[in-house]
Amino acid sequence: MMGLVAGRMRPVEPPGPETAAHAAAVTAADGAGVRWLLASAAADYPPLLRAGARLGRCHDAELTEALLSGYAGRWGEPRALPAAYARLTGAPVPPDPPPRHAEPPGHAQTALFEPAPAAPAELGADPLDALAAVYSDQRARIAATEHPGRFRLLVAAESAGALIGAEMGHEGLPWRADIHDQLLVELLGPPQPVGPPRRLAELTAEVNAAFGTRGLHPDSPAEVLRAFARAGVEVPNTRAWVLRGVDHPAVAPLLEYKELYRIWTAHGWTWRDAWVRDGRFRPEYVPGGVVSGRWATRGGGALQVPKVVRRAVVADEGWRFVVADAGQLEPRVLAAVSGDARLAAAGGAGDLYAALAQQAFGGDRAKAKVALLGAMYGQTGGAAVPALNTLRRSYPTAFEYVEAAARTGEAGGLVRSWLGRTCPPAHAAVREDDGDGPTEDYQGGASGRARGRFTRNFVIQATAAEWALVLLATLRTELAGMRARLVFFVHDEVVVHCPADEAAAVTAAVERSAQRAAELLFGDTPVRFPLDVSVVRCYADA
Repeated sequence: MMGLVAGRMRPVEPPGPETAAHAAAVTAADGAGVRWLLASAAADYPPLLRAGARLGRCHDAELTEALLSGYAGRWGEPRALPAAYARLTGAPVPPDPPPRHAEPPGHAQTALFEPAPAAPAELGADPLDALAAVYSDQRARIAATEHPGRFRLLVAAESAGALIGAEMGHEGLPWRADIHDQLLVELLGPPQPVGPPRRLAELTAEVNAAFGTRGLHPDSPAEVLRAFARAGVEVPNTRAWVLRGVDHPAVAPLLEYKELYRIWTAHGWTWRDAWVRDGRFRPEYVPGGVVSGRWATRGGGALQVPKVVRRAVVADEGWRFVVADAGQLEPRVLAAVSGDARLAAAGGAGDLYAALAQQAFGGDRAKAKVALLGAMYGQTGGAAVPALNTLRRSYPTAFEYVEAAARTGEAGGLVRSWLGRTCPPAHAAVREDDGDGPTEDYQGGASGRARGRFTRNFVIQATAAEWALVLLATLRTELAGMRARLVFFVHDEVVVHCPADEAAAVTAAVERSAQRAAELLFGDTPVRFPLDVSVVRCYADA
């Protein structure tokens, strides 16, 4: 283990003399199989990447501190090196620095080593000494967890994810600005000097005509709700799935407007000019940025790129994308972690829902899917009730696994993922965010029932995120020595950019990594985790 802080490094195990570091020295040392101890890979690794150095393995002290604090029920407390060292030494704990604002490509610093987040005086010790002390303390705390082997895997995967996130941001996702411009013109019409593009203006006129109004702004939910109310139509909100159930002539242009308006504001010409440089889109990934362990991004909207916009994601000449998507991931995770032998047997099939249907639902695949998703997401009313009753009778162990998590959450207790990631405590206010927009709002103390729904799914979703992260880390090792590069990752989908003649080898590596991830997490399980793998020139074709 080598400690690395602001351009200085030294062995941590065993202790040794401090050595000045530069990019070449780091590369040479890493080639010997060194595992790097970093205060924060998000801060420490990008400068090395810009200098041409890559690290093989690391222990990210900041991410590990967050995991350990959450495990102890102190979710959200300061986790940066100064805070971790202060807790260890009994000093006042400083707050973490505010998150950096995302900077589009071309604005990042280019220094090899950027200033350390805290000066030695703030730490009360040499940063390398503080980092080594925090690491030693973290090792002891990991050993004291209920399942230390699993937690070590979680820390290793989270740390590897931090390296991968930095590498993907550095590598960039191939992006054709000319194709992007062409599709924007097709969808929206040419950009206007003032105001929205032509198609949005046309749809605005259609919406106003349908309501018999003038001056209504379709992007204003309040105005749209008032217009529906005047027309005698009561709708709770203007979400697309709600509007699709409304019979009114304004609905069709409203739905089209909402879709195109989002493309224009989130991935239009202004976005392209800010985020695409030299044929690459380079967002800043935030591994573990969501409470479930899923990734987020800081700016750029990388995790919410509409499929139509993905037409601009085109591999380099002579290269291909290998796109791998895990199907039915969360139900398979439930089958693996619950210990329900019958559900695990169904999880060994290529189509888990079809296998369930044959086992317990009279061949009705749709009913089997409703039951399993309802159990995981807390859908307990309406048409789901008969299906849930069947699921409870047929798979009692699996059903009780999520029910127990829900009861614990409702009572204010903590639940954990398979590897040990811990849900926020009952008093925490959490916004579940997948990177560039909230997906779930949850106020821990507001409702026991709401928290029960949250914890019911947390034990599954967080474990699914762990499986995907272990796959990603394993795949990174598999790709070593190839020209192939990981360029995109969202939830349970991974994209590799590779020369066309490496596509077959990358496909095999992805499939091996999925199998290895299942083995590392769940051991000898009959549950399969199949991937849908595509080799394409354009990402939208996957």
